[in-house]
Amino acid sequence: MDSFLEEEEEELVAAAAAKSFAAQKTSALLPALHLPFLPPHYYQPVSWHEHKSDFRKSKEACLRYIQDAMLRQQWKRAAEFLTYYIEALEKDFSRESVGPSEMIWRMGAEILWHHSDSNVKEFNSFIEQMKTTGLKRYLKICLEHTFYLLCNGLVDEAYQVLSLAESWRFGDQTAIQDKEKKLITAYRGLLDYYRWCKQKNILLEHGQDGFEDLAVEQEMHDCFRKAAVSLQEIIKIPGVWDLFVKCYVDLLEFYGDYSEAHQVLNEYAYNSKFPANPNAHVYLYQFLKRHGESKKSLISALKILHDIVPSHELMIDFNTMLQKSKKRKKRQLGLEVIFAALDYAGWKENLKAWSCLARQMKQIVISEKHLDWIKQEWSSRKDWWPAFHFSRYLAKRNWQDNESLSYEKAVVAGILLGKDCKYFKHVSRQGCKAQVKRFRMLKRFVSKHSSVCLRISGLADSSVQPC
Repeated sequence: MDSFLEEEEEELVAAAAAKSFAAQKTSALLPALHLPFLPPHYYQPVSWHEHKSDFRKSKEACLRYIQDAMLRQQWKRAAEFLTYYIEALEKDFSRESVGPSEMIWRMGAEILWHHSDSNVKEFNSFIEQMKTTGLKRYLKICLEHTFYLLCNGLVDEAYQVLSLAESWRFGDQTAIQDKEKKLITAYRGLLDYYRWCKQKNILLEHGQDGFEDLAVEQEMHDCFRKAAVSLQEIIKIPGVWDLFVKCYVDLLEFYGDYSEAHQVLNEYAYNSKFPANPNAHVYLYQFLKRHGESKKSLISALKILHDIVPSHELMIDFNTMLQKSKKRKKRQLGLEVIFAALDYAGWKENLKAWSCLARQMKQIVISEKHLDWIKQEWSSRKDWWPAFHFSRYLAKRNWQDNESLSYEKAVVAGILLGKDCKYFKHVSRQGCKAQVKRFRMLKRFVSKHSSVCLRISGLADSSVQPC
């Protein structure tokens, strides 16, 4: 099958190249990177009618070969076919208006990014041609050009590209162009923020004496004004603007405008016009914590985060705050939060999470108050948690990898499944053999409260077997 495809590919290239060389005009769309791909003896003249009938078929096949080469990361081969494809479009005898599509721009940019012989000059040459011939996509192409330059450390060149794009006009200003213009302005604002950070670091490194350098300080304030104006415009539009919001809030905090920063983060997190975004609540929580806001405000921010992403790493902080509350509902919510987090595979070996759960469950068992909280959480998990968390295999692995983790999990396993649970039995036996005092105490604790454990697990009045 592969040999057949290779033959078909070779025949297609030969025919296509011959047709392409029938026209003498050099393509204006050729990328700067042009690799010869056929020896001269393949070039045979063909009739105009044959070219016209075969053009569409050859073009579609060529596209397939380009895509295949890209998927196989054969960048030189992809460049050869793309070069022919662009030539063929330019020399199409049908005289139909065929402009360079977005596909050529995106494939060409990807190939030049990975091609071993490519460099910044080659990429710039190609992208400038794409800007000239793809006017309706000019702003998008400018953004991609900017990202390429930034990836190569050319910040000043990227800033220049964005500045020129801001002043670009093409026909009537459509709604789409207006949105793209705002995005261009926002990214230029990010680069102003980057410049502001550089100047700020220079001044801070020099200490108090550094602020006597008025030129540096003035440039820093100029960058601040430009960045602030650009960034505050984009974050008014409903969307996900994490990076822009973080940079704008950093600017405001540095100059002591905490109320404005708080308002921006509140709007970003709670405005119903914006899409649900976990990071918005993370940024708000972090801001409130930095500025010593009340626990009520912190809990409020994390409650919404819990509803959106119950497996977020901040759920440890959330659980800790809830457990310290004097209100029963909040302590119950804390138990719910940590159970929900441990439903996810990424938390299976999280020592802090298991410690939080073990500590709260021990308190409940000792007091014999609110056993229904544990039963409520366990009822929906008793069918799958034993295999997920408390198998004999995991008991062996956890004991070998992390003794503290195995202890905390054994506490939970012993309470939920009783002293006959395979996980509890293996870990407690290994702990006692190693003469670790806390494992002997754990074994006594579970034995002492076995009746309570049975009530929680439901084994006292059920035929369900322990793990």
